[in-house]
Amino acid sequence: MIAEAPLLLDTCAAIWFADEKPMASAATQAMNRSFASATPVFISPISAWEIGILCSRGRMRFPIPPQLWFHRVQNTEGMSLAALSPEILIASSFLPGDPPNDPADRILAATAREYGYTLVTRDRPLLDYAKQGHLKALAC
Repeated sequence: MIAEAPLLLDTCAAIWFADEKPMASAATQAMNRSFASATPVFISPISAWEIGILCSRGRMRFPIPPQLWFHRVQNTEGMSLAALSPEILIASSFLPGDPPNDPADRILAATAREYGYTLVTRDRPLLDYAKQGHLKALAC
């Protein structure tokens, strides 16, 4: 059996995972397989930034401070923090094809490309970018 690529959660997927919201069956199954095989599911530090922005603008509210929320998600058993190097940040500026315009989406795409992750997302520009063949993505 060929090993699946490790998963990287987009910010929306991380929120739904933490809130135990229903996700697409294929995404749920892939996450369950990762957890069962002790393959980490990754979350990017850029998602911490996105959570902070959402909370500061009143678009999202948590019963706990966003820093604590992110810390809890990243420390959930089976989860791991993805590396975010200067090289990935620069690579996000030079993505091939027609990448998303959103800087956070570009950073997530560059991270997935660099480490061979499958990005779990519902973000249409990221799913469209995956259809162009520039990254692996799984709709959630």
